[in-house]
Amino acid sequence: MFGIYLKRELSRRKKTALVVAMGLALGIALVITVNSVSAGMTQAQDKVLKSLYGLGTDMTVTKARSAPTAGSSQGPRFQFDAKSSSKTSQSSDRVMTQGGQALKSSLVQRVAAQQGVASAVGALSLNVTKVDGSFTQGKARSSGSGGQQGGPGAGGGGQPQVQGGGASFNVNSYSVAGVDVTNQDLGPLATMKITSGRTFTPAQTDAKVAVVAKSYAKEKKYKVGSTFKISGTTYAVTGIATPDSGESTTDVYLPLKQAQSLGDAEDEVTTIYVEAADSKQIAAVKKRIQANISGTTVTTSSDLAATVSGSLSTASDLATSVGTWLSVAVLAAAFLVAALLTSAAVSRRVREFGTLKALGWPSRRVTRQVVGESVVNGLIGGGLGIALGLAAACTVTAVSPKPTAQLGSTGGGTGGGMGGGMGDGPGQQSAKNTLEIALSAPVSPTTIALAVGLAVAGGLIAGAMGGWRASRMRPADALRSVA
Repeated sequence: MFGIYLKRELSRRKKTALVVAMGLALGIALVITVNSVSAGMTQAQDKVLKSLYGLGTDMTVTKARSAPTAGSSQGPRFQFDAKSSSKTSQSSDRVMTQGGQALKSSLVQRVAAQQGVASAVGALSLNVTKVDGSFTQGKARSSGSGGQQGGPGAGGGGQPQVQGGGASFNVNSYSVAGVDVTNQDLGPLATMKITSGRTFTPAQTDAKVAVVAKSYAKEKKYKVGSTFKISGTTYAVTGIATPDSGESTTDVYLPLKQAQSLGDAEDEVTTIYVEAADSKQIAAVKKRIQANISGTTVTTSSDLAATVSGSLSTASDLATSVGTWLSVAVLAAAFLVAALLTSAAVSRRVREFGTLKALGWPSRRVTRQVVGESVVNGLIGGGLGIALGLAAACTVTAVSPKPTAQLGSTGGGTGGGMGGGMGDGPGQQSAKNTLEIALSAPVSPTTIALAVGLAVAGGLIAGAMGGWRASRMRPADALRSVA
């Protein structure tokens, strides 16, 4: 009886049912869209952070570089021989550590031994500035008249002038990361995927081999098997690596011992990458490391996330604040409209409900009938809302807008923060790493479940208001409406 009556009443009031369902659908669709875009923003921010310090890294340990003393030279120096009379090519490399102040390698074991730390590895960040070119020595010629060279006693002789000669040099600067080859799942290479060749083997702790970022390999036309020199040492390219997202912040990866030898940093690292045993205890582990290892700066992923700026951060803030409040406002308005329409529909059914009560229907049965109709309207609206929300999310994913994210320095002085080597070296300007991330809008089962719950809730709210009004009607009301 309930189902038959419900079907008949909904068929009779298709227009009202459609208006109520569409109101709820718009509110639910907006909620799904905002939730999916917010989830996409979160994924994009995670990609930004992972592209900098790698999946599995929960924090890094660095040390702020001490302020330079007065009168000390902070720029690199190059010395060349300019005495040659012929055009001779010359080359010089200047290798400098970058990021924070160097840490002793023994600190890696101390950090790894702290309570709550699952593993820790050290890495060394270097900046290589290569200058190559040649000098051409000029020739001294007299400016005297008559073609005679000036000299002592030579009348009318002019001053000798140097003609010709000069210098032509190219400057190439690139970044190098020393990697602990025994644990590559943590550290600079954790963000990279080998797309050609192979990565380091655990036995290559001091081998003259290198993994090169794809963008740098393309620029220099390196392939697997190519060789290049740094400070006179020849390295063979064993692999080409591509970052999981964005652009690589390091050009060349070397075994840690080789990087230490190049940078004259024996048994030193600039960044210690740390993985916590429990992701919920990261803050406690950070405090423990800072308390037990003085003078260091511990940067967590949340610290680094606070420095992310650019259009990605702006869009994320809008989706979180404005989008959330807008969806709540629209949903509340949809619920209110559904309740008012249901209540108005009940008012027009005075004769019907009064007659039903005269025939013996109790108030609770009348209320149940109205609530049932409203819940069905809510479920119809929920289905339409889910369809609209999925369409909007698919549109965002298909368009795939590409917001940018910029990572500024954290509070670790001139250290590299989580990036471990992206900070300032001597004589360098502080720069922001800019990444471009393709945005998607994933819809999770939780979001769908939320939409269904909202649809039912909207129907119940509307039905409760309409049912309360219907339950207060008396059979006499139906008789007065007939009269």
